[in-house]
Amino acid sequence: MNMKTVILAGGFGTRLSELTDIRPKPMVDLGGKPILWHIMKIYSYYGFNDFIICLGYKGYMIKEYFNNYFLHNSDLTIDFNNNDINFHDSKVEPWKITLVDTGLKTMTGGRIKRIEKYIDDESFMLTYGDGLSNLNLNKLVNFHKKKNKYATLTAVKPISRFGAIEMDNGNNILQFEEKPKFGQENKSYINGGFFVLEKDIFDYIEGDSTYWEREPLENLAKDNQLSAYKHDGFWKPMDMLKDKKELEEMWTSGNSPWKVWKD
Repeated sequence: MNMKTVILAGGFGTRLSELTDIRPKPMVDLGGKPILWHIMKIYSYYGFNDFIICLGYKGYMIKEYFNNYFLHNSDLTIDFNNNDINFHDSKVEPWKITLVDTGLKTMTGGRIKRIEKYIDDESFMLTYGDGLSNLNLNKLVNFHKKKNKYATLTAVKPISRFGAIEMDNGNNILQFEEKPKFGQENKSYINGGFFVLEKDIFDYIEGDSTYWEREPLENLAKDNQLSAYKHDGFWKPMDMLKDKKELEEMWTSGNSPWKVWKD
């Protein structure tokens, strides 16, 4: 499938400042690989291998990572006499990656607007550089095509950060949990990223200062051009250090729902 996938990877990641002082948030390590790599592996599993990555804060680190990716994932013979390098047994994915500097302080909508010239006339996908899911991307794309709107977002129910109180009609507490169980969800859906979009959405973005999540999505909804694909499975962002630790524990224990690919 030839559909391009745009990944927003330019933000400052201020809520994860313990780690993002020295690297961009999408390059924060998870099981020995950047979370950006994990996101790309999800798309690649479904046959989407053409990526456009929107760079900003410390974007050079993402450029250097992918520029050296083939080198770091291959055996090689270096012949100094002939000034020659031969690669052996490379273990790299069939990815095509366009790395675009979209500005240091550009907002999410502005970053999307800046990569318009790299998008052809077909539909394309968009997601954030810090969110993981076991979403079936083929079903998402088929849903988008059936809806025939400019934009589809994936609606998710995040795991609650707070405990739960279960009460009866007389306000007597039947059950009290200080910490939520894994999988305990909020009742309302939120924007989980993993969009499928048409080129028409670029008309809804004014410039660098535009937040994708504000006027563009709000106006798409007003124009009845925004649909929601409900995903009740796993979804989790690496928003804070606590999230990073939880995701790391899942990966280490072998219980990582987003790992749909085989090693």
